[in-house]
Amino acid sequence: MSTPAAESSGSKTIVKHPKRGVPEGLWKRCPGCQGTIFRKEAERLLGVCPECDYHWYVPARQRIAQVLDEGTFEEWDADLETTDPLGFVDKVPYPQKVEQEQRRTGLREAAVVGAGMIRGRRVAFGVTDSAFIMGSMGSVVGEKLTRTIERATRNQWPLIIISGSGGGARMHEGMLSLMQMAKVSAAIARLDAAGGLFVSVLTNPTMGGVAASFASLGDVVFAEPRALIGFAGPRTIKATIRIELPKGFQTSEFLLEHGFIDRIVRRQDLQSELARTIDYCGK
Repeated sequence: MSTPAAESSGSKTIVKHPKRGVPEGLWKRCPGCQGTIFRKEAERLLGVCPECDYHWYVPARQRIAQVLDEGTFEEWDADLETTDPLGFVDKVPYPQKVEQEQRRTGLREAAVVGAGMIRGRRVAFGVTDSAFIMGSMGSVVGEKLTRTIERATRNQWPLIIISGSGGGARMHEGMLSLMQMAKVSAAIARLDAAGGLFVSVLTNPTMGGVAASFASLGDVVFAEPRALIGFAGPRTIKATIRIELPKGFQTSEFLLEHGFIDRIVRRQDLQSELARTIDYCGK
């Protein structure tokens, strides 16, 4: 620790204090407008830029706190863990990759599911987190979501799933990962046949097998502003078909204009919109 330096100037002693820098993490750069935003102000706004309304990534636990009534969340199937059916090795073996992601994110898997209350209304709830292997849907994610949908069906609770998955099906598990698309979609079909309500909330990014399966099957589909939503990414599509894509292609605004989603909902309004939708649908 540095101490002030004293210098004598005639009859006066001048004390020079070390310069104090700006504390680390006090400010945050917005990916949307590139502005420098006071971090606490962005957190107060639930991870939304006060200048351009850009919606930052927020982790699964934070989304739960934002949407569900405080202290009401009861997690389900937290102990489910994946196996290594293919003996998959990339830079590291798949089990080691999962362990690294668990330590880095504090999550056991890319989905957190359970029950909770939204302004006093009991719901079955799931959220996927793009920080964990890009939120990709492996066998554990598919199993967690399927069990959650089945509980919602049995208990006649509204089902809310917030999707943040840029990875689609998880290549480390091959066909076992791809089959989760059909498994979760079949569970959604049974929920629908039983008269259940499914509200799907799409965030940035919602891509690949997740977008191509359950995320698009909501009775009501909400999306956050400027979220990237689609199957293959726009750069991949442009490189494949070699034509210029429409402006705003695969953003939530583009999809709303073309009838693929029902409403764009700002994060600060999501809880009230979900409660209103549940009441409107009589659930």
